[in-house]
Amino acid sequence: MEAVKAQNKTFKKLGFTYLETAEIVVSLNTLLANYQVFYNKLRNFHWNIEGPEFFELHEEFENEYNTVKENIDIVAERIRVFGVKSNFSLKKTLELSKIKEHEKNISALEMVREVLNDYEILHNNMLDAVNAALETGDVVTENMLTEFMTELEKRHWMFTAYLK
Repeated sequence: MEAVKAQNKTFKKLGFTYLETAEIVVSLNTLLANYQVFYNKLRNFHWNIEGPEFFELHEEFENEYNTVKENIDIVAERIRVFGVKSNFSLKKTLELSKIKEHEKNISALEMVREVLNDYEILHNNMLDAVNAALETGDVVTENMLTEFMTELEKRHWMFTAYLK
């Protein structure tokens, strides 16, 4: 019985109310939708790349979609921490996402430009979520997003350098 009492004393709730986390959750849901569309776009770029850049970009797009796949899971689990379920249909995902699908065939360089454009959308979305987290004092979400942004900014620089 003493062990149970000791466990209860060490357990601590998050300490945030539903209202305090609402803006964070909205931003994270948007990020989740953006990431899911971006993941699909990267897979298509990976499969359909042609030309002299094939070997290099085929591998880079794979690296990107693997990172995005991991981040999707991290974001969805963070949303669950706040007691919210992310039950997204494809239709809802496409409605929420600011990143849009690309349905026509484009060149390798146009694919890179698309990735760079999508990075900007993701970065802005992450900044919104960081600001919401900071306003609430949610340092865990802020830290998670800062790590995402650090990697995204590095990859943005690399793909920008590739185009020069």
